[in-house]
Amino acid sequence: MSNSQYLTPELRDWVAAQLRNGITREALYQAMLTSGWQPDMAQQALAEHRPFEPPLTLPELPEPVVEPGSLPEPDLSDQRSVLLPDGHRVEILMALQRPRVIVFGNLLSAQECDAMVAAAGARLARSETVAAQREGSEVNSARTSEGMFFERGENEVVARIERRIATLLNWPLRNGEGLQVLRYRVGAEYQPHYDYFDPRHASSKAILERGGQRVATLVMYLNTPTRGGATVFPDIKLDVMAQKGNAVFFSYDRPDPSTLTLHGGAPVVEGEKWVATKWLRQGEFV
Repeated sequence: MSNSQYLTPELRDWVAAQLRNGITREALYQAMLTSGWQPDMAQQALAEHRPFEPPLTLPELPEPVVEPGSLPEPDLSDQRSVLLPDGHRVEILMALQRPRVIVFGNLLSAQECDAMVAAAGARLARSETVAAQREGSEVNSARTSEGMFFERGENEVVARIERRIATLLNWPLRNGEGLQVLRYRVGAEYQPHYDYFDPRHASSKAILERGGQRVATLVMYLNTPTRGGATVFPDIKLDVMAQKGNAVFFSYDRPDPSTLTLHGGAPVVEGEKWVATKWLRQGEFV
C-alpha cells in the first residue's frame, strides 16, 4: 500500500476491509506507516471508520402479521406517544388520515443520528433515480443529493433502528429495504415525486420481483439544517420541517397519484441536511 496525497475511495475501502477483518486500529496504523502513509493521512483514514464489531444478537420479537391489502400503521391509541418494547418513547406530533401522514418526534436519539452520519459519510455518492426508459437507475437533475445504502442489520445502530421501525409501524422487518442515508448541501433538493414504482417504467418489472410494490415511506432527520430542507407535500400544502431525531411517515395503497403522496425535499438554503429513508414493501425484500 503506497502513500497518497488524498484519500481515494479505493484507499477508504481498503482501510474498512482491514477493520472488518478484525485487525486492531493500533496494528493497522503501524502497518500503514510502514507502507508509506503519512501519519496525518493514516489518522484521518482511521477516524472515518469504526473498529469491526461482531454481528449484533438481539432477542427475537414476534413478527407482525400482514393481512392482504393491509398497510404499515402504528398503534396511535394513546394519540400522544408510543412506548416501544426497547423502552424508547416516540412522540406523535401530527397525524393526517388522507393521505396517511404521521410526524414522529424523538424517533431517533441524538447519538443514533450522529452514529448514522458518521458511518455513512465516507460512502456517499451522487444519488440516482429509477430509470424510466431502461432497466436500472440513472443520475437525474431532479435529485441533487449524495447517498448510500446500508445492508439490513449491517451494524448495531442500523439493526436497532430497523427493529424500532418494524415494531412502531407493525410491519415485518424483512419487508423493508435497507436504510438509505442522504446528504443535501446548500442548493441541493429532490423535486416532488412519488416513491411507488410506476408499472409503466422499464425498470419496474425487475424491481417488483424483489418484494412487490412499495407501500410506505419513513424519512428520518439526522440533523437540523440551518435554513430550508423541509419535506413538502404539494397536493395537500403540507411542509414538514427537518428536525434532528424526528421523522415523517406516509403510506400509499396503490401506485397512483390519487394517493396524494406527491412529495419532495425543498432546497437547503443554509447548512446541510442529512436524512435516513426507509421504504417498506408489500412482501419480503430480497
